[in-house]
Amino acid sequence: MTARHAATARSTRQSLVVAVLCVAGTVVALQQTLVVPLIPEWPTLLDTSAENAAWLVTATLLAGAVATPILARLADMVGKRRIMLVSLGFVIAGSLLGALGDGLAALITARALQGVGAAMIPIGISILRDELPRERVGGAVATMSATLGIGSAIGLPLAGVLVEHFSWHMVFWVSGASAALMFLGVVLVVPESKVKSSGSFDLVGALLLSAALLCFLVPITKGGHWGWTSEKVILGLAASVAILAAWAPWELRHRSPMVDLRTSARRPVLLTNAASLLIGFAMYANMMTTTQQLQMPEATGYGFGLSLIAAGIAMLPGGLAMVFLSPVSAGITKRFGARTTLIVGATTLALAYGMRVFLTGSVWQIVLGATLCSAATAIAYAAMPTLIMRSVPITETAAANGLNTLLRSIGTSTSSAAVAAVLTSMSFSLVGHEVPKLDGFKTVFVMAALASLASALVAGFVPKAAAAPRAVPAREEGAASAEAPTRATSSDVRAGDNRDVVASGVLTDLGGRPLRRGVVTALAPDGAHLDWGRVDEDGRYRLALPGAGHYVLVASADGWATRSQFVDVTGPELPQFTLSRPLLLTGTVVSSGGPTADLPVTLLKHSGEYQAATRTDAEGRFEMSLPPSGRYVVTALCEERGESAARGLTVLTQPQDIELELASSHRLNVNAPA
Repeated sequence: MTARHAATARSTRQSLVVAVLCVAGTVVALQQTLVVPLIPEWPTLLDTSAENAAWLVTATLLAGAVATPILARLADMVGKRRIMLVSLGFVIAGSLLGALGDGLAALITARALQGVGAAMIPIGISILRDELPRERVGGAVATMSATLGIGSAIGLPLAGVLVEHFSWHMVFWVSGASAALMFLGVVLVVPESKVKSSGSFDLVGALLLSAALLCFLVPITKGGHWGWTSEKVILGLAASVAILAAWAPWELRHRSPMVDLRTSARRPVLLTNAASLLIGFAMYANMMTTTQQLQMPEATGYGFGLSLIAAGIAMLPGGLAMVFLSPVSAGITKRFGARTTLIVGATTLALAYGMRVFLTGSVWQIVLGATLCSAATAIAYAAMPTLIMRSVPITETAAANGLNTLLRSIGTSTSSAAVAAVLTSMSFSLVGHEVPKLDGFKTVFVMAALASLASALVAGFVPKAAAAPRAVPAREEGAASAEAPTRATSSDVRAGDNRDVVASGVLTDLGGRPLRRGVVTALAPDGAHLDWGRVDEDGRYRLALPGAGHYVLVASADGWATRSQFVDVTGPELPQFTLSRPLLLTGTVVSSGGPTADLPVTLLKHSGEYQAATRTDAEGRFEMSLPPSGRYVVTALCEERGESAARGLTVLTQPQDIELELASSHRLNVNAPA
């Protein structure tokens, strides 16, 4: 096979992977919307109360929120394709249970099993990063994000048709059949990623996080029924805060945490997640209000009395707009960066909601406003995974995207509760039924516009991505010696040589002791950034590399001088990396009153806490390890002569040498009270 044919075959295979994963995203969206049209009918169909029937939606939300971070972390550890198949297996099992079951308990269980499928989205996006060349990832992620919109848009009218011509059981049969087809597609098309992280699964962290999420989301979703000031809501939210307060220290101490809080606290990741939560809030308001607004009776003075199917069809333009705009999202990201894409999407979403406040006079106006909101959401959603993936190690891609998806889910849950509260409080009686006022819908649009503007503001503080180095021209065939290692350049990465080696090593000091909490970065010889990894408590780090070859490793750790070195990677084990030059805070204590040998020198934080202490040598010199960056005070004392010295200093990342001159100090006599 010629190189050209091999490249064509590789491109075709990659396109099939993108297609299968995008359809899988559509299947996930269908799980969320297929039962929505039946919400008013469930109490009658299942002979239960409306509050109990609401658990058919709540169970899916809760299961998705809990399962997504857990399965995303497992995907990084045991294989993304494998965990995606597990997620689809849960969806198939839930669909079969719903299709064959009749009781409320069986259907709630079925909906919870279907909710586990939400984990497929971050896992699928992570597979795209592993399998595609860099220049194709942005477009593929944008397309996959757009399929969520088309899945949601198709779900509403499809459910109406199925219920009208068959029975509600058919909704679950269609869901199960689509998930089964996707299971087969993943088995046949999607390869298992070789990029995996090692370590043990953080079971305690997973249980604590799950408990905190349940304690938060259940009161949020049920607050309208229970009352926002009820004991259940207050105790649930308080328990969530308490559990998170115990979870965070555990994660910081764990060698292989469920969520790497140090990575999540990095400015690009933290701000992107905050913007995602706000966009999730704004996006869901569009879904919650549009069909309801169109179905309101004409007697309200603003409704149009559309049927369920007609209202669902009115959502189709928005879903199609998301698909058609995915290349636009990718183009903005490629030309201006994902940060700009997110700002454009959030700002456009705010403007669209501003228009919705006034576009209420006819069906086409409402459809136009909803379509603009969907299009803006597609642009914003396409940027978020890109911003996350550029700021986390490759071996943590699925977990980081899972956390981002979780925060978006929290945003949608909060939006659902807020919309319900507003529409309920701003209502009037019509033929014995309470219906929302038009001002209630307008208030929701204003809230969503403000959330979008807040998201754009937060996104504005996300650091810009550094420009990629110019690719080094490839050498002519045969120019390299047979003994010379293959050089992995930035052009190799962009040409589509997938990362297929996860190499690990140990960072140590001169004595062979592991250095904890350092960072090791891998570069191609032309300077292209490949991956980075945080050093764990055993001094181990892991890097995903494009294959065997010649690389540059750069290591840094608190208190040590940064070092770089070339390494030849031939397998999964990297040579030991040693930092040989500790960073020191040194100085001299001088005095006109006498010798300065063997005097105590104390280092304090600027806020008063103790940091370190040492004593001067025979020449009045002292040294101690350079502390972390910050403001400090160094003091030296000579009790015999009543002399002392203090000096403030700012520590960055360079060694410092200072001089302290002792001076006589007045003694204060303090008499204790009799």
